[in-house]
Amino acid sequence: MLKRVFVAPDPGRVRLRFASRAVLGIALAVALCGLVGHSLTAAITGGLAALLALFTVTDATVRQQAVTTALLPAAGLPVLAVAAVLHDQPVARDLVFLAVMGAGVYARRWGPRGHSLGVFAFMTFFAAQFLHTVPRQLPELYAAVLLSVAASSTVRFGLWCYERRLPTVAVPTAQEGRGLARVTTRQAVQATLGGAFALGLGQVLSDQRWYWAVGATWWVFVNTTSRGETLVRGFRRVLGTVIGIAAGFLVAIPLDGAGAPTAAIVAVSVFGIFYTAAVSYSWMMFFVTVMVGVLYGVLGVLNASLLWLRVAETAVGALGAVLAVLVILPVTTHAVTDAWIRKALRCVHACAAEAAERLAGSLTADPAPRVAELEVLLGRVRLSLAPLVHPLSPLKARKTRARQVLVLLDDCVREVRGLASIAADPAASHDARLSAACSRVEEAVEELLRQESREERGAVRAGVQPGVVLDHPALAHLHGLERALADLATPLHSSPRAPVAA
Repeated sequence: MLKRVFVAPDPGRVRLRFASRAVLGIALAVALCGLVGHSLTAAITGGLAALLALFTVTDATVRQQAVTTALLPAAGLPVLAVAAVLHDQPVARDLVFLAVMGAGVYARRWGPRGHSLGVFAFMTFFAAQFLHTVPRQLPELYAAVLLSVAASSTVRFGLWCYERRLPTVAVPTAQEGRGLARVTTRQAVQATLGGAFALGLGQVLSDQRWYWAVGATWWVFVNTTSRGETLVRGFRRVLGTVIGIAAGFLVAIPLDGAGAPTAAIVAVSVFGIFYTAAVSYSWMMFFVTVMVGVLYGVLGVLNASLLWLRVAETAVGALGAVLAVLVILPVTTHAVTDAWIRKALRCVHACAAEAAERLAGSLTADPAPRVAELEVLLGRVRLSLAPLVHPLSPLKARKTRARQVLVLLDDCVREVRGLASIAADPAASHDARLSAACSRVEEAVEELLRQESREERGAVRAGVQPGVVLDHPALAHLHGLERALADLATPLHSSPRAPVAA
């Protein structure tokens, strides 16, 4: 876990800037809430709104991100009002909470914007339970949310919009379908029923903090598409929470809500949440748990029994998610992994085609956006294969093959990245060998996507030209890409009856 966080690559220091900007944006939002005289409850609500605005909005372009951010209050404020009105009506409150949960997951069918609005709506209802919101507080909380979203947007789109200098990345979506064949529809049903299980058992554990179980179920479902991903995410959530609770005993309880130290720890936790989110869900949950612990200290309700209850409610929520994905309309890991690998290979094909045109003299061709897209797709492949490469996975043969796939796809990304950097050089000369090599790469991808027979796979491997003199840097990258694609045929298709991600 430590290695994953501190040794993980951060091209362009994007994660570092992402986390640093989050601290600045949330700090500005909370400070403004304090300056205008908002209560502690309103300041916490505003800080959460700023955090979600900076964390969940992932549209492809800055313009789309700004539109989604502007729509967040429209999704959250009505939900906040309903939650406040139903505060003393537990049956209606619980039913609406589950409805918001199901709708929030279903909204993912509309891409990143639907995902962001769904998360914001759910977390607004969750925050109302956390802070015991009642109707008389609504005007102040509305003002805090609007002020905080505006403050965080000023930082994100005005003071520090580093995305404007990055290539536009088309955010990948899961496989489509109709009705229950659509992954988002299945997951909406799973999340709602899993949330109902967590809500019922969570209320048995505590009639005051039951919402932690529902929140745990919700966050296990976020950014997962298969039962394997959900199982691993549930395990990592519990692990991160347990480690965070241990830190809570050492840090949060002794602080007992002291102002300056609490503010410093919240700032460090926010940085940790944003910096580790892309590489380690367990560490992200660790920082979330520490932050929540010190906030409970500020609210004056923190004690050891509350921390242990947090662990129990998290375990119940993870169990609800696991039972839901195993029993109710399961989405297999194999189907999801196959879809993401195919998307990644098609992106390799597009990268090679764009690079070939660029090296041939075209000024409009640009492989850089495809490289950025390939990086994102590889992240999805890693997430999908996480169940198989997990240290606790008992499937040793499939674990070995899954690791081979990841290593070879990493090789593909490295070679494509190098090829794109060379193609971007205006002085890059046209060479007939480059066009031929690009064509072989495209043919190799097409062969893999056709899931060819063993005899045809031999033709792919024979396409590599080991005897060619690699006196051009682009040619070296292309041949490295050919070798990686040829080697991929073995783990992807060596055992048709036992696919790598079954």
